[in-house]
Amino acid sequence: MRQNKKNLNTLHSKRYEAVAPKVDRDVFLEVPAALALVKETANAKFVESVDLAVKLGIDPKKSDQNVRGITNLPHGTGKSRRVAVLAKGDLAAQAEAAGADTVGAEELIAQIQGGFRDFDVLLATEDMAPQIGKIGRILGARTPNKRNGTVTNAIGSAVKEIKLATRIEYRADKEGVVHLSLGKVNFTDEQLQENFKAALGALLRAKPATSKGKYLRTITLSASMGPGISVDTTLAGKFSA
Repeated sequence: MRQNKKNLNTLHSKRYEAVAPKVDRDVFLEVPAALALVKETANAKFVESVDLAVKLGIDPKKSDQNVRGITNLPHGTGKSRRVAVLAKGDLAAQAEAAGADTVGAEELIAQIQGGFRDFDVLLATEDMAPQIGKIGRILGARTPNKRNGTVTNAIGSAVKEIKLATRIEYRADKEGVVHLSLGKVNFTDEQLQENFKAALGALLRAKPATSKGKYLRTITLSASMGPGISVDTTLAGKFSA
């Protein structure tokens, strides 16, 4: 079957093609070297994110192997997020003082039912949890729940962590891959390395007891628009221990 050369040449941008030769996907690097190469291959006109993809040795179809949770990155992700909070009384005041963009109770639920979506993360206090079901179908994965820490009475600290982009949520997809942002390419090497340690350390601690065989199957780092860089999983595990 003949292939269209024009289509082959447009699979990647000229920027991507310019840096792709710097990466050998058959070579597995140590974490510091891989992060340095990510910064070297970032050539977009904007400040690119540093992305991490980890293929885990789990069966996502089994409920006892569903890897998900929250952790904090010491230097954040470099992204600003809008936070809405379902709260009343003193807890509502704490959320406002912490910098929440929108705070409300029943009236905020009504707004969301009416189409309001001007937020990236929705938090709720425990006394508002019984009413979350009213908007669960509307919000889907953004619905607050205790498991990922978005239903909490420690509302002030939760808002600050999210606004500062230090708190991140991780979740394995249906292929058993976790995708995370580790920051921006203009972070220092030390900041990116410390964020990597925190992120991978959280995944290691979240290993299901029923997971058998090799847990860290593959680890890939990349800039937002750059090629994937293979990381040595054994060395990465030791680096993050």
